[in-house]
Amino acid sequence: MLAVIIPVFNEAKTLPQVLCNVSRALPGVPKQVVIVDDASVDGTAEWLRSNLVDDTTSGSALSLTEDGRLVIEDGPTEVTVRVVHQPRNSGKGAAVRAGLKHATAEAFVIQDADQEYDPADWAPMYDLIANCKVADVVYGSRFSGATGRSLRFHHYFANRLISRLFSLLYDQNLRDVETCYKMFTRAVKDSLILTADDFGIEIQISAQIALARRWRIYETAINYYGRTHADGKKIGWRDGVKALWFLLRFRLRPA
Repeated sequence: MLAVIIPVFNEAKTLPQVLCNVSRALPGVPKQVVIVDDASVDGTAEWLRSNLVDDTTSGSALSLTEDGRLVIEDGPTEVTVRVVHQPRNSGKGAAVRAGLKHATAEAFVIQDADQEYDPADWAPMYDLIANCKVADVVYGSRFSGATGRSLRFHHYFANRLISRLFSLLYDQNLRDVETCYKMFTRAVKDSLILTADDFGIEIQISAQIALARRWRIYETAINYYGRTHADGKKIGWRDGVKALWFLLRFRLRPA
């Protein structure tokens, strides 16, 4: 079983289709989806409450009607969905921690709710962990040659700089440390002591994995459909500056 942690804040327009895409990824692999709404104010919370009434909903897959209602398809159970509502907006890191707390699978992956990432790219990642059994952690790299939207240079440069500095400081070569797609085993999940509330969670997860010096780490190429701020992208240059600070902070004090 694969646990899919979906932190959500103000993604009413994109979350429904993301859920459908998640439910149809990795056919034959049961998926435990944990959605953590971080006190959204754009209608996301209301949509979740009206479409996923029970604490846990199960079915073979999810689809949407023309008016945007979620349909739970009958058949062998391949997807179970649980919704957690945060009492106040606390940040992506807090939402990820809440999701991991409620997940009980043997492998875990983080999925953003903004359609920048395609769950179809999980196949080679999951194969390395569950079938080949050669990896404990697999990163989906946006900069490894797959389809990707052309980014503004400063965005591309900032991501590559952060990854290069991470590789230098932690002696672990990673091409895309800030990627959302980090898939890992239960043993790795249980070893993490996460405290970051914001986007610093990306660095903290990678810092603890790298400093453990015992996990088998792989990277695979993924497609990336990047958004602009006009499309609703939330991360900005201030988060890039903070990431540089997190590189140093978590090197000295990982937890």
